[in-house]
Amino acid sequence: MILLPTVHSFAYDVLKIFYWENKLMFTLKVDHEIELQLFQRHHALQLYQLVEENREHLREWMPWVESMTSLYQFEAIIPVWLSQFAENSGMNVGIVYKGELVGSLGLHQIDWYNSMASIGYYLARNAEGHGVITRSVQAFLNYAFFQLGLNRIEIRCGVKNKKSRAIPERLGFVKEGKLRDGEHLNGSFHDLIVYSMLARDWGSLHI
Repeated sequence: MILLPTVHSFAYDVLKIFYWENKLMFTLKVDHEIELQLFQRHHALQLYQLVEENREHLREWMPWVESMTSLYQFEAIIPVWLSQFAENSGMNVGIVYKGELVGSLGLHQIDWYNSMASIGYYLARNAEGHGVITRSVQAFLNYAFFQLGLNRIEIRCGVKNKKSRAIPERLGFVKEGKLRDGEHLNGSFHDLIVYSMLARDWGSLHI
């Protein structure tokens, strides 16, 4: 058993990161083409290149794209994601399609008391049209409901983001309503559609 120092310091934070990166692993094989991999430090360059190559494509609906412009920022954010995974408060995985990192899938704002969380995702333009996100989200939902034991999963999409909305609609989510001005994006507010799936409904759909 490895004991970490009890005094909070920069060195302690560095040691925690080293410990997490060497102990925390998660992979989920979706099918013969797709695998979900917990983001590790070695993914930083691939993730940076993915976002850089798809910046214009992602900018329309991803407000964080404008602020993530350097490799250093991706190297810095991955340990944060690992700490969230270690603390059971969230997880971010890479979508690997035919051996190439093509997107990201996240389980966010895990509320264990109320047994709920939200899912977010994005995909490279050149990987669209192959059912990659649909298959990945389906496998991720199986993990969230049947392995983590969560009861409710939300997906929120911009009203005009038809490609993103197609995922929960295709998977049988319930459209619960609209959040007016639910997101500030590119200088203006946008409405969001809230979709939900409950464990019992997912189970009945996938018996």
